[in-house]
Amino acid sequence: MSKVFNFSAGPAMMPEAVLAQAQAELLNWQEQQTSVMEVSHRGKLFMALASQSEQDLRQLYQIPDNYRILFLQGGARGQFAAIPMNLLNDKGKALYLTSGHWSATAAKEARLFGEIDEINILEEGEQLKIGQLDFSAIAEHYDYVHYCPNETISGVEIFDLPNVGNAILVADMSSTILSRNIDISKFGLIYAGAQKNLGPAGITLVIVRDDLIGHARQTTPTIWNYAVQAKADSMINTPPTFAWYLCALVFKHLLSLGGLDEIEKRNLAKAQLLYDYLDSTPFYRNPVAKANRSRMNVTFTTDNDELNTKFVAQATAAGLHALKGHKVLGGMRASIYNAMPIEGVQALIAFMQQFEAENR
Repeated sequence: MSKVFNFSAGPAMMPEAVLAQAQAELLNWQEQQTSVMEVSHRGKLFMALASQSEQDLRQLYQIPDNYRILFLQGGARGQFAAIPMNLLNDKGKALYLTSGHWSATAAKEARLFGEIDEINILEEGEQLKIGQLDFSAIAEHYDYVHYCPNETISGVEIFDLPNVGNAILVADMSSTILSRNIDISKFGLIYAGAQKNLGPAGITLVIVRDDLIGHARQTTPTIWNYAVQAKADSMINTPPTFAWYLCALVFKHLLSLGGLDEIEKRNLAKAQLLYDYLDSTPFYRNPVAKANRSRMNVTFTTDNDELNTKFVAQATAAGLHALKGHKVLGGMRASIYNAMPIEGVQALIAFMQQFEAENR
């Protein structure tokens, strides 16, 4: 069987070395003659794994001591509700900067819990691009400012931090987490669903500054209360232990490769290779301005729906899976998260060249 490359936007491919290690340990973890899925989350061995995973993540991002790391459930959508329940004062309001589907969805959910102002920062024209990011004149009137650095559907990424002065900046980093270096101290809270770069679906990462914990409204369900979760080390109930274990393996794997500086170099090289090809031919078109092209989700189209359908079908048959664009946008989408090797991008380009030669 020829090599298959999975370009799924999520759940996405995981590092082959991580999956191989998990396979080798599946029936006998830590010489216990049992699987990590079967041991107590409060047992000595799993507690050690949880502690080490936090240390490794802190090392990857140089996370300051005044931030707590929570491993939760419910995905990013769960945090759409948890954030206003924990950070939005009863008589306060929050600002949501929307740049696409997911940031707009987060704003919609937050409105269930209080007053939300929404500013669309996406400029639509011949190309999609991000407009102004300086909100320092108004940001401090809000309990927090929320944005999404990368919109997976459209392939729009924001590389510059919004200027919010001394306000609390909150970011949905589900599709950018661990893909490049960031200064954690610039944020009040970061959250991410795991199924892009962290691990499998089913676990959610929250990195939150200490002073933002303990202010949840009284009606906040216990499972969404950051103070309760922090006190219990993310274990007020049984956590998704196998997903946590896989995340721990991913952290170790990234450190072994050289950390986020090396990962960022690799991601930049992959994205540049694919965008350079797209720019070299009129057969395919990417709709995003160069300054905001996502390194994680590369969208493109032939501008012909029948050809797009044919492309996806033939690519799948050739071992290039999950290239169909999101139903909201159509076309094609190549998600090239951390685990995608550059060989996958090279194989995609070779197929794109062949498809163009046969269909132009």
